[in-house]
Amino acid sequence: MLLPEDPATQPDAPPIPPKHDPYAAFRSRPYRLFISASALSTIAGQMISATVGWVVYEQTKDPAALAWMGLVQAIPLILFSLPAGQIADSLPRRRVMVTTQIIVTLSSTVMAYLAVIGALSPIAIYAVLLVNGIAGTFGRPARSSVLPSLVPEGDFQSAVTWNSTMFETLGVLSPWIAGMVLAYASAAAALVTAVVCMIGGIALTMMLPDYRIVGRREPVSFSQLMAGVRFVFRTRLMLAAMSLDLFAVLLGGATFLLPVFAERLGVGVVGYGWLRAAPPLGAIVTALIIAHRAPMQHAGRALLIAVAGFGVATIFFGLSTSFWISFGALVFCGVFDNISVVVRHTLVQTLTPDSMRGRVSAVNQVFIGSSNDLGGFESGITAKWFGPVASVVGGGIGTILVVLVVNVIFPQVRRLGSLRDLRPSDYENRK
Repeated sequence: MLLPEDPATQPDAPPIPPKHDPYAAFRSRPYRLFISASALSTIAGQMISATVGWVVYEQTKDPAALAWMGLVQAIPLILFSLPAGQIADSLPRRRVMVTTQIIVTLSSTVMAYLAVIGALSPIAIYAVLLVNGIAGTFGRPARSSVLPSLVPEGDFQSAVTWNSTMFETLGVLSPWIAGMVLAYASAAAALVTAVVCMIGGIALTMMLPDYRIVGRREPVSFSQLMAGVRFVFRTRLMLAAMSLDLFAVLLGGATFLLPVFAERLGVGVVGYGWLRAAPPLGAIVTALIIAHRAPMQHAGRALLIAVAGFGVATIFFGLSTSFWISFGALVFCGVFDNISVVVRHTLVQTLTPDSMRGRVSAVNQVFIGSSNDLGGFESGITAKWFGPVASVVGGGIGTILVVLVVNVIFPQVRRLGSLRDLRPSDYENRK
């Protein structure tokens, strides 16, 4: 008679992979507070962006006036991002977040007041955007750096994905609401609503725990200021992902020209609100799919395909003379952009030690944030010189060329597998 084998003598069975829980991040109360505060801040920022873009173009009818909006927001990112990263790694991050949010709220209140009394001009808008840009530059590295502390390590991609889902969902609703308010009420009403949301965001941020930074704090110095830059250039996979997004965003800045295209398509302020909402709508669908699926197994290839797809969708948008084709092209821009955001943000935060997250987030901010605003400046100027269609289509073609170049220079991108297996020491100097 055959006896059952002793379990101790049997070969080890392959480990059973843990069941994927798409809502794992929400078990953390600090994360729930964080995402709620971020939601209110996002509503405010999106409503302000949509409102002032329309107001500036309505008053000037000049694409170059929209370009200056991009420039005044890019200047603080270029000048202050590295010191902002040092501050995020030196001071309590919650304190930095609250202080910068208060500054943004005060300056936005001034802008709302000017709108209420009928004195809001492009110059006043540029001034407020500059102040908000400076405060936001110092606040964003702290906000990005605190996120990994809010959830267990295994739930971090879930947190990033839901954070992106929240941002994109409100990116749909906020511009659409702003368009409705502009059409049926006034710019002043939209700006006052944004200020109220900012106040709520501050209250929730103050309820977050003040986490201590893990690791040794370095003294403030120029060498430590540049430590984030050195780390990024040493970690070639991170450098590749940032470079890919930098040039794609720089060249594909069609969003700043949406007031021009709304007029070209003859859809008015309501159509403008829908066009602003289209990219986030595509991003929501993508983010929900990513959240409910297991982590990507071929993240590198997904990143390259997504950025190339973003370029193709941008070309379709630029060539379209139909509102619905334009809307659909922008939806696909959001689909592809969300994939890129999830991969890049997970890479940056996972490969970076906690004691350096502020400085590395600051470098990421220079790469991505400034290129977004400079992309708006570039789009506005080229639209004035060559027309909006040539500006947008040329940017889409340039984005596709960037993907081809990155694929050749950084082969480790296409070899990147699952994001779950990454660790802070991985991929430094790896060819």
